Amino acid sequence: MDEEYDVIVLGTGLTECILSGIMSVNGKKVLHMDRNPYYGGESSSITPLEELYKRFTLPDSPPESMGRGRDWNVDLIPKFLMANGQLVKMLLYTEVTRYLDFKVVEGSFVYKGGKIYKVPSTETEALASNLMGMFEKRRFRKFLVFVANFDENDPKTFEGVDPKTTTMRDVYKKFDLGQDVIDFTGHALALYRTDDYLDVPCLETINRIKLYSESLARYGKSPYLYPLYGLGELPQGFARLSAIYGGTYMLNKPVDEIVMDGGKVIGVKSEGEVARCKQLICDPSYIPDRVRKAGQVIRVICILSHPIKNTNDANSCQIIIPQNQVNRNSDIYVCMISYAHNVAAQGKYIAIVSTTVETSEPAAEIEPALELLEPIDQKFVAISDLYEPTDDGTESQVFASRSYDATTHFETTCNDIKDIYKRMTGTDFDFENMKRKQNDVFGEDEQ
Repeated sequence: MDEEYDVIVLGTGLTECILSGIMSVNGKKVLHMDRNPYYGGESSSITPLEELYKRFTLPDSPPESMGRGRDWNVDLIPKFLMANGQLVKMLLYTEVTRYLDFKVVEGSFVYKGGKIYKVPSTETEALASNLMGMFEKRRFRKFLVFVANFDENDPKTFEGVDPKTTTMRDVYKKFDLGQDVIDFTGHALALYRTDDYLDVPCLETINRIKLYSESLARYGKSPYLYPLYGLGELPQGFARLSAIYGGTYMLNKPVDEIVMDGGKVIGVKSEGEVARCKQLICDPSYIPDRVRKAGQVIRVICILSHPIKNTNDANSCQIIIPQNQVNRNSDIYVCMISYAHNVAAQGKYIAIVSTTVETSEPAAEIEPALELLEPIDQKFVAISDLYEPTDDGTESQVFASRSYDATTHFETTCNDIKDIYKRMTGTDFDFENMKRKQNDVFGEDEQ
């Protein structure tokens, strides 16, 4: 341990593992430590089920009806991968896909007036959907065609819209879309959590809807993927990548002190030894004095013995409750997976509800989502503080990741990774930098 490294990484959350993988592939000497005995930090999957009961300090152990404890892998942070999104691109470029198996999530649903409806994923579905009346459908179809053809480098596709100045509110007006359609377009297709996006230029929203449709086009049922055995497999896959490129891993390693000299990081002290480094990456829990609280998220893990009603008995799905429907500022999300993904015992389902906390009674805020899941066999409630770094790390060379937010996909996490990469290296993130070097597999069998 008493050595000099280019980069030391503290915490094995997904953000940290992807960055340590990229740094290792780029020839940096990396030491990766975690005070926990397991991978994943905040973003781990808990197994066996008994461990989850302990973690949430429930007095009893799981009843026999829950099946074998080791058949469970329960995510602490619920997210899906967009099929055409940045995380899938990172997995493909690094070939970490060879360690993982994915399933397509069976459907995305949106809440309206107390009921849930399937988010139309094709023109045919849009025309058959009960979410809109007939004339509304025609207008919505015109809008989707406009978005699909839109190319920010080709003014011929703008139809009078200026991507840099026209607001999204004006684009909706142009197509004469009603409030319900606006709600589900902004929240279930563009996946915004609030309505702030309405008054900023429309380019980002158009690109988000394109990402949704392109992701959907890949597999057809929904734009989301989910790894077998749970999200805890993701950080481990990238940790393997780092190790193949010479990264050193130490779990169960207490961090006593981050050693600074003249305001700049020079090493990490653990159990009496100091590992020296030029740069440090860590999650907020390792440097409480360099992060600020930026809000809270409530997440409720629910174990069910049945699929969610009105989802065509899907064994996996997402439900979005747009904030307007429940008089809130931010959306409520439900991610549901099941025994089909090797994360629960046979015949069992895991639904995780999450949202940004807005009041002093977070449990009451998620009531509309819990009502959709009844009856619930067991609930585990977690309220987590969200942290963000107080400085950009250029002086101290200490780079903190942001806490995982309430969104149900990894796009914001990937933006954080790209942002940290740019601050550390001074150059823009390029997916090409993640490619494994040819013929450089360090004893790994070519598959």
